This record gives sequence, C-alpha cells and structure tokens, in this order.
Amino acid sequence: MSSFSGIWIPLVTPFNQGAVDHEALDALVRHYAHAGVAGFVALGTTGEPAALDDREQDAVLATVLAAAGMLPVVAGVSGNHTASVRERIEALNDAPIAGVLAAAPYYIRPSQAGVIGHFAALADASRKPVILYDIPARTGVRLELATLLELAGHERIVAVKDCGGSLDKTLALILDGRLQVLCGEDIEMFGALCAGASGAIAASAHLLPARFVAMAQAVREERLGDARALWHGLVPLVRAAFAEPNPGPVKAALAQRGLIRNELRAPMTVVSAELEAMLGRMVA
Repeated sequence: MSSFSGIWIPLVTPFNQGAVDHEALDALVRHYAHAGVAGFVALGTTGEPAALDDREQDAVLATVLAAAGMLPVVAGVSGNHTASVRERIEALNDAPIAGVLAAAPYYIRPSQAGVIGHFAALADASRKPVILYDIPARTGVRLELATLLELAGHERIVAVKDCGGSLDKTLALILDGRLQVLCGEDIEMFGALCAGASGAIAASAHLLPARFVAMAQAVREERLGDARALWHGLVPLVRAAFAEPNPGPVKAALAQRGLIRNELRAPMTVVSAELEAMLGRMVA
C-alpha cells in the first residue's frame, strides 16, 4: 500500500513578469526537501492550476519532479467533465509520480451517485494511487461519509485530503482505517494528527516548514507537550496564511524572504500591505 503520511507541501507556482518562474520553483522544491517534508503536491489549489494552460501544467510538473529527487510528488487533477479528467489521468500514467489528487466535479453539484461514478472512472483509468480531495467550499459538492467509504473499496483509492469540515466524518474515516487521512484544513492539523490522521497537505507549511515537520514528528512519537508547544507557536502563522485568499499570503511571505516574486495571475491578487507586513514579521 502506498504511504501518504507526514507534512506535504502543496507547492505554489512562482511567476516572473507573467511567465512561470521555473528557476524559482526548482529552488523552492530543493529548499523544502532539506526541511524534511514528506513530499510535494504539484498543481494543487495552492499552485493556481486553473490559471495555467496544459503546456504550463506539464512543465511545472516536470520541474517539480526533477528537483524533488527521491521525495514523492503527487499531481493535482481537476475538472467537471469526467472524460476529460480521465484523459488527463491516463496521460499521467507513465509519469514518475506517487499518485494523483482529484477533487469532486466543481460547479455542477452532482449527486453522490454521480460523485461515486466520477471517482471510480478516474481510479479505473489510473495506474497510480488516487487521493480524493474533499473540499466542498470550492467544488460546491460534499463527499458524504457513505460515499467515501464506498470509494475506499477501490484498490487504487488510498487516501483523502480532508477539507470537509466535519469532525465526525474525519474520525469515522480514521477509525475505518482503509483511507489514509491527510488534513487539508491547516488550522485543524494538530487535532487531526492527534486523532490519528496520517499527515497533512498544508499550504502554511511553506513558511517555517521545519517547525511543521518537527510538530508532526512529535505527535508521532507521542511527545504531546513538545508537539503542543510547537503548534501553539505556529497557530498565528497559520491564521495569517489564510487571512486573505490562498495562495496570496504564502506568496507574499516567500517573496519577503527572496524565494519568489510576489506575483499571482488574475483574478488572484496580491495581499494587502498590512497582511504583508504582518507575515514579514512572522517569518523574519
């Protein structure tokens, strides 16, 4: 069984005067590898994939894979046309990725039967492990517990990125044990890890990544006092990282450290001057 555990970075996509900045992306991946993260998600929500064309998405994934070395890379896929997403997954089958992260079909709000059919079709097409992405705030459709438990029976569906907003559902998935649960709501990370989640895909871990890694390791080793102290120190940073739309705050903080340019593609905008200054003080 594939293992998706620990702290994963859902990488931003750096830009430079409108173009993808592959040099900065390469440097970012190598920087986080040295911080001890478990792996990377390329082309996840934080990577602004909706603003990248197909050629750019392929190039971003290639850069991440080349820089990641032995660390696993998961590729984000999304869409509300099942056949098109299947084609994208089939195209990724020969890539050296650890898996694919697939969200529910957005905007059209299908029934749960439609959701099951969509994910089953994607998993049937994939030769890589599939991570379900439960994020109803963005897709408009919730993955109900019964749906997730049914999908857990598919041999290639192995994990869920949990942004579902239901503690009961999170605990039920952990207790069921067939899907690895990766927390996707950063502020819920500590509680989820203590409850038995396998890890987190955390945008805020772009900032002070070694501390997030140390916190998760302390939880694994049942050093709860150490883990709690580290987490309490990280909470203000996590809140600031989502005070304005993601990935604006993360990009602003990384730019202040000279790692990327503070640039996003429309309709995303840079953060306010007030938040930028706050983030600068936190990561200095």
